[in-house]
Amino acid sequence: MGILDLLSLVWENLTRRKGRVALTAVGVIIGTAAVVLLVSLGNGLQQNAASQLGGIGDLTKIQVWPNWGEPNPETGEPGTTTVITDQTIADIQALPGVTAVIAQEYFQGWGFISVDRLEGGGQLVGIGTDDLSNLGVKAQAGTLQLERGTMIIGSAVPQNLYNPRPRPGESLEPPAAEELLDKQVSLVLVKWNNDGTETRKTVRVRIAGVIAEARDEPDWSMYISLPEMAGYNTWVQGKPINRDEVGYPGLVVRAASIENVIDITDQIVALGYQAYSPQSFVQGISGFYTILQIIFGGVGAIALLVAAIGIANTMAMAILERTREIGLMKAVGATNRHVLAVFLGESAGIGFLGGLGGVLLGWGLGQVVNVLALAYLAGQSVETGAPPPSVAVATPTWLPVFALIFATIVGLISGLYPALGAATLSPIKALKYE
Repeated sequence: MGILDLLSLVWENLTRRKGRVALTAVGVIIGTAAVVLLVSLGNGLQQNAASQLGGIGDLTKIQVWPNWGEPNPETGEPGTTTVITDQTIADIQALPGVTAVIAQEYFQGWGFISVDRLEGGGQLVGIGTDDLSNLGVKAQAGTLQLERGTMIIGSAVPQNLYNPRPRPGESLEPPAAEELLDKQVSLVLVKWNNDGTETRKTVRVRIAGVIAEARDEPDWSMYISLPEMAGYNTWVQGKPINRDEVGYPGLVVRAASIENVIDITDQIVALGYQAYSPQSFVQGISGFYTILQIIFGGVGAIALLVAAIGIANTMAMAILERTREIGLMKAVGATNRHVLAVFLGESAGIGFLGGLGGVLLGWGLGQVVNVLALAYLAGQSVETGAPPPSVAVATPTWLPVFALIFATIVGLISGLYPALGAATLSPIKALKYE
């Protein structure tokens, strides 16, 4: 018996009992649709979370801090302190996949800029690179090349400028970021002496560039060169800074790709430092949604299991009704393998037809849920001010194919026991069966 003859015979047998086959296939349709819809829902939630979390910062960036060493809770002995030195920078730079290692230091006093009659700004940061594009930021105006005597500010810094001594009826609005470009401003540095008195130091700097909004620390930072910051902190402390003893407060490490971030972070921790990347958080959330997809798929698979019992029952009844037919098939030369192939083909056919209907139904329901959910969530986003979600239900390309194959296999396995019973029937007893 050829494959085409087998398929023709299977189709003919299935169409002889359309009502029974249709009712049996409904169970497979429901189970397959549940698998497609629920897994698509989990995948949509994962994609939406990833797109929302992608805005929390540059996912290729790793923040590194010294490890101050917590004391042993049992003995009380102090832990080992690991400071960040120039050798640390060289060691991390040598790690595979690292594209940049940038030291940064914050001003240890109070610093603000004064322009016209406005004062304020953001946090003052010394950065160990002459090109801020190494931080993964982009220029909104001007340049990202940092030189001595210049400053590059974040896009949110001008919004923090205010008039500390307003005149009656006067209202000065903060300038736009572009208005500060190439302007000479006063950088006012403040320190407090041991007796509590305040000492101020004013230097002139030129705003060389404005960083485009990054939704991260650069938005409200004012960057100057690291040697200048070291000089200002020396002025605050009243003594030179020994990097071998106190080190740097932190580093920014850039990875070549997101795939390398977790591995690089683990290697930095193994060197004895504290390290964190937003990618660690994003990966944890993605792992949660992957487990959620598996749970959703398992719920749908339970419905398919129930449908499998229905297929087994249908095939068992078909064998009882067609016992004489089986005897005739064997009498004219059909082997046990031929009979087994026919009945397995019928059960697999029920699974295939049900799976095909379930895939179409699940995909269609997913589109309906997608439209309704996005419309509802868009309204919620307007009320809360949060960005609207991009997707609610997303069907991956592999899922319909997997669901169809899985439903067919379920049908095949469900019909295995009845088909074996049919294949091993004695032709003589089958022909005498009433």
